[in-house]
Order: sequence, then structure tokens, then C-alpha cells
Amino acid sequence: MPLNGSCISFPDNPSHCDAVVVARKVSGSLSLIGAIFMVFVIWLFKRYVAFSQRLTLYLSISSLLHSIGFLMGSRIDDGPFCDFQGWYITYFHWQVMLLVGCITFNLFMNVVRLTTTAKFEWVYVVICAAVPLVVSLLPFIDNVYGPSGSWCWIVEDTKWRIGIWYGPLFTFIIILIAVYGFIIFTLLRKASTWEGTYDPNTHRQHQLMKEDIKPLRFYPFVYLAVSVFSLINRIQNAISPDYHVFALVLLATMTSPLQGALNAIAFGIDKEILFKLRPSEILVAFKSKLAPGSTVQEYPQPDRDTDQLEIYVTTEA
Repeated sequence: MPLNGSCISFPDNPSHCDAVVVARKVSGSLSLIGAIFMVFVIWLFKRYVAFSQRLTLYLSISSLLHSIGFLMGSRIDDGPFCDFQGWYITYFHWQVMLLVGCITFNLFMNVVRLTTTAKFEWVYVVICAAVPLVVSLLPFIDNVYGPSGSWCWIVEDTKWRIGIWYGPLFTFIIILIAVYGFIIFTLLRKASTWEGTYDPNTHRQHQLMKEDIKPLRFYPFVYLAVSVFSLINRIQNAISPDYHVFALVLLATMTSPLQGALNAIAFGIDKEILFKLRPSEILVAFKSKLAPGSTVQEYPQPDRDTDQLEIYVTTEA
């Protein structure tokens, strides 16, 4: 019996269904591990003080919960549990997308308007919690949650799939590309104005902008990477509902759950994070967490970049 109980995508070749289920679980597991890693590091090194850091934390938690949806069961049989998985995946599809949108909007305001949107943090939280809930409940109106290829989602109903997810996703991707193109253009233009005679105020403004942008700049690109094959696969499904391309289904299944894993890579390649992941730094951070009478002080180190800080733990007398 195939791992995928109904095997609706490849009824004549159940081994294809088994491969898709295995790919889903492997990608979901990698994403879960990556998201847990991010949340742990953010907690351990207290990288949630700045607004840009908290945006990363929100995205990490949402990606963690999102990955769980792809690990729910192997058999894709219609029923209440399948409906729940469909609702769950839809909810966190939307939440991750909106959080990426919030990050992109904040980057736009940082770079183009030279301002922060920290005062709207509560608005971000409300939107990213309420809008996905409303949208994810709509398919219950026509009872269209059910088996959908390699997991439970919206059944083969093109109108509902486009209306609930792929229409908004396609629009979001176009806007994301346009906004990011404008951000890059603005950064290049500003960089040319920063060249020449050294000005402390201009240099400081440059450094502050780098600190706001640096933690967030890769996550929208990650979102584009994990969305593209899923979008192409569903377009093919809409054109030929009775014919599924195994390679395309496999690629979509492998990439769609990878948000947490790729976010972790983008998070981990930051040189400051890499420095903090040294055993000595981890030990100091654990001591600061576990010692009730300790305080954490940060001192600039002249032999490293100005945006990196050494953490020392001092025990109160």
C-alpha cells in the first residue's frame, strides 16, 4: 500500500506518490530544524531587542509552525483531519507571506523614506494573525478542503485555489520583485552620494541603515525561492487538471516546506551570528541565562567590524 493513501496525483504509479510523501517529510523536517535553530539562537543571544530582530523572530516562529503542517501524517485521506491540515497550511501560508510583506515594507521605509516602522509593530502582529484566520476559514463555505496531491489542502477547484492563494501569491511576488528592485536602485544611488570626503554624520547614517537592513535583506528572496515551483506546478494543474508532471510535483513538494531551513541558512551566514556560534560565545550566553545574578554588558572591539560586539558576563557582588 502506498504511503499516500489516496494517491490522486499518480493513481497508476503509486511509487511516485511515495517519493512525493518522503520528499515532503524530509523538507518539512529540515524546515522545522532550521526554524527551531533560529528561535533558539534568537532567544540565547537576546536578538529580539531591536524591531528588525523581532521581525525575524516572528517569521521564524511562523515558519516553524508552518513546517509542522507538512509533517502531518502520510496518508492523504479525506476527512476531518485532512480538513484541519488544509486549514492549518492555508493559515500559515498566509501568515508567512504577510510577515515577508511586513519585512519588505519595513526595508522600503528604512531605505527610501529613511524612517522606521517600529511604532506600527502591533499593527503588523494584528494583521498577520487576523487576516490569515479570515482567509483560511473561507474554504469551509464550500467544503473544498481535502486531498490535494502530496498533502491536504484545497481540492482540484481552480477558482478556489486562485482566489484563496495563487492569485494573491502571484500579485504579491510581482509587488515584491518591484519593491526590491526599487530598494536596490535606491541603495546604489545613495552609495554614490556616500563616496568622497568623509563625513561622520553621513557615515553614521550609513551604518545605522546597514544595521536595520542587514538582518532582513535575504528573507524576501528566500520566500521567492520556495514559492516559484509551487506556483508553476499549480498553473500546470489549472491548465491540465487530469495530468500531473512528476518532476514538477516533486520540485514543488521539496521546495514549498523549505521556508524555515532556507531562512536558517540566511540567518546563519551573517558574520556576527557565525561569530556568536563559537563554543566560547555559546557558553558565555548560557551562563548569562542561567546565572540569576549576572548582567550582560557589550563592549565594542576595535579589531573587528564596528557593528560587532563582544559579550562579557559580570557577576554582581
